[in-house]
Amino acid sequence: MSSLSQANALHAFQGMLFSTTSSEELLRSLDTFDAREDDVFLVSYPKSGTHWVAEIIENIPSAKITLTSPIELGDISKLEELKMYSKRRVIPTHLSYNLLPLNVKQKQCKMIYVVRNPKDTAVSLFHYYRDNPCLPSVETWAAFLELFLQGDVVYGSWFDHVLSWEEHKNDKNVLIIFYEEMKKDLSENIKKITTFLSISLSDSDISKIVEKVSFNEMKTNAVKEKCDTSHTICALTSNRSLVFRKGVVGDWINYFTPRQKKAFDELFTEKMKHSKLALHLVDYSM
Repeated sequence: MSSLSQANALHAFQGMLFSTTSSEELLRSLDTFDAREDDVFLVSYPKSGTHWVAEIIENIPSAKITLTSPIELGDISKLEELKMYSKRRVIPTHLSYNLLPLNVKQKQCKMIYVVRNPKDTAVSLFHYYRDNPCLPSVETWAAFLELFLQGDVVYGSWFDHVLSWEEHKNDKNVLIIFYEEMKKDLSENIKKITTFLSISLSDSDISKIVEKVSFNEMKTNAVKEKCDTSHTICALTSNRSLVFRKGVVGDWINYFTPRQKKAFDELFTEKMKHSKLALHLVDYSM
C-alpha cells in the first residue's frame, strides 16, 4: 500500500480503504442493521452523482421521505440513529454491493445505483482528495491516477465497485442510472426514478424539479449551506461546498496525457470486457 494511503485519514476494512469518518466498529456492525421494506438505498462510487439524485428525491412534492446521512458515516450509534426516523428512509451510501447490510438484500429494499464514466470520476475524486481534509493529501494528478488505477483510493477500485452492482442490474429492486444520461435528459431520468419509487408526478412537477436541481442552483445552495450536518449525503464530508465542482461531462480530456489515457483504456478494456454497462460509458470516456 502506498505511503499516501497510509496517511491517518484512511483505514482498511475487508481489503478496502475507508475514511476514518467511517469507524471500523460501525463497518463491522452493518449486518445488524434493521432494514425496512420501504427503505431506499441511494448508491454510487464517490463523485458519481449521489448528491444530484438525492436533491431530485428531496424535491419530489409527494415523496414523504427522510433523507438520512450515509449508513457508513460515523460510529456505532449510527444504527440507533437510523431507527429514529419514522418516514420512509432514503439512505445514501458508497458501499459496494457485497458490503451492503445483509438485511437490505433479504428485504429487497429498493436501490438506485448511479454510474459515471470513470475518467471524469477520477478527475473529480482527485480534486476532492486535494480539497477535503478528511482525505489524504495528494500532490499531483499523475500520483493520484496511479492510486486510482490500482484501486488504492477510498472505496477501492471503481471497476470492482461498478461490477459488484452490475451483477444485480436485472434485480427488480435495483435501478441503474447514468450520470451522463441525466445530463442529456434530466426529465426522462426523473421519470425513471419516480416510477421506480412508485411515485406519480405530473409533467409540471417534473419541470419544477428540473429547475431546482440544475447544477448551478445546487452549487449556489451548497455554498450558502456550507456545513449542514442534517444535509450530509457524502460519507466523506459534511461541507457541502466541497461537493460540487464543475459537474461537466468530458473534463477528463484536460487532465489525461496520451500515455495516461492509453494505460487507463487498456485497464478499462481488460476489467470491463464482460460488462454491458461499459457500453453506455464508452462514448464519454474513450
